[in-house]
Amino acid sequence: MTSTTATAASRPFPWLIIACGCIIAALTFGPRSAMGFFQLPMLAEKGWDRTTFGLAMAIQNLFWGLSLPFFGAIADRYGTWRVLAAGGIIYAAGLMLMATASTPTMLHIGGGVLVGMGVAAGSFSIVLAAFARHTPPEMRSVVFGIGTAAGSAGMFLFAPLSQGMIDAFGWSDTLVYMAIAMLVIPVLAMPLAGSSHAAQKAQAAFQQTAGQALREALGHSSYLLLVSGFFVCGFQVAFITAHFPAYIGDLGIPARYAVIALALIGFFNIIGSLASGFIGQRYPKPKFLVLIYLARSVAVTAFLLLPQTPTSVIVFAIVMGLLWLSTVPPTNSLVAIMFGTRHLAMLGGVVFLSHQVGSFLGVWLGGYLYDQFGTYDPVWWLGVALGIFAAIVHWPIREKAVERPGLVAAE
Repeated sequence: MTSTTATAASRPFPWLIIACGCIIAALTFGPRSAMGFFQLPMLAEKGWDRTTFGLAMAIQNLFWGLSLPFFGAIADRYGTWRVLAAGGIIYAAGLMLMATASTPTMLHIGGGVLVGMGVAAGSFSIVLAAFARHTPPEMRSVVFGIGTAAGSAGMFLFAPLSQGMIDAFGWSDTLVYMAIAMLVIPVLAMPLAGSSHAAQKAQAAFQQTAGQALREALGHSSYLLLVSGFFVCGFQVAFITAHFPAYIGDLGIPARYAVIALALIGFFNIIGSLASGFIGQRYPKPKFLVLIYLARSVAVTAFLLLPQTPTSVIVFAIVMGLLWLSTVPPTNSLVAIMFGTRHLAMLGGVVFLSHQVGSFLGVWLGGYLYDQFGTYDPVWWLGVALGIFAAIVHWPIREKAVERPGLVAAE
């Protein structure tokens, strides 16, 4: 056992850090996962088309991805609390501007740029990196599963909560109330303040600058395959998050089933994320990811080809919920295994940037192709094909640490 591992293993389990990080993950993931409920009432009031809303959500996902490596690098160097606190404030500002938007530009800046940056600063990569620095390697996949499940719980809670508040208060006031809730994040983030400094001391035997770590990762074939595969995850889940309520309405199925479906995705996402953390701790993570992406493609294909009824919507939601964020624990664990935890927030952020580029395309193409063809089917089938692609690129990934002769010499 190395001294770093021994130090991590000897620490008491960081329950306070994990509890606060889980609540932050739920708060940041919840509202953005419920954005689809705001589409139809907002567009009905403003007279905008679905491309306008879809572009705002696409910009949100893109800025989430673009901002994350930078926020990750800041968290790695200066501590997690500063980034999370800033994220809560930016998130609140974005939701407020979205609530009061009178033009598409205001919607794109508020609901797009600012909300995207706010979600990035409080994202899984930031929170899970803090978890990793305080837990031994043999517990990381499980802890990552717990953190991811917390985000899933946010989706489960905010789906019915958002629809209920929209019905009671209107879409604009609901966004204002959500903005106020985001201001709790800086307080919750306080226990996570010293994470990066603890990692620096624990890993003093091998130091890299952020640039050196990035160059090392971008020259590693398994990391590049992981980056390319995570693009698909973003494409699939962002499209469903933004457009599934409208898709259900187009089928003539009552709107309440869209609420039920997203709530079920969130609930079973909790189960899937926790299970993924435990499975990833015991079995090869790349092969597990192969199975997840193949299962998604099979589920979407069955949903499109079989009769689409309220029952099939519910079954589809349950299956997709189990697979929804089950990719996150093994993906982040692979980054930690390959490169350690010193620059985990930044390197995990780069992987997630690929996820968000996929999210941008999934959300934007959903709105654009619907306006062009009057159907979401082309984007559904593209997601099926991409799921097969993701399974292929994850197969050759090697689950082992990058070789560092300098580290061996130092030890």
